[in-house]
Amino acid sequence: MKKGIHPENYRLVAFKDMSNEDVFLTKSTAVTSETLEVDGVEYPVVKMEISRTSHPYYTGKSKLVDTAGRIDKFKNKYAKFSK
Repeated sequence: MKKGIHPENYRLVAFKDMSNEDVFLTKSTAVTSETLEVDGVEYPVVKMEISRTSHPYYTGKSKLVDTAGRIDKFKNKYAKFSK
């Protein structure tokens, strides 16, 4: 392994899934100014939209997407240009 190319500032960071409020700790070099208290200890926090606890691949649950409604909305919006 080459010397001097790997970061030295690894520390425990809390990653928070904003869709289901799940929090997990891992080592990271991510820079953040926000903090979060976990088990009485304050950690820097990185907020995420999706993680292993909310991703459909890992949970086996999929969210219903209203594609038909979106297609109709698109057609209605651009119908005036087809004339």
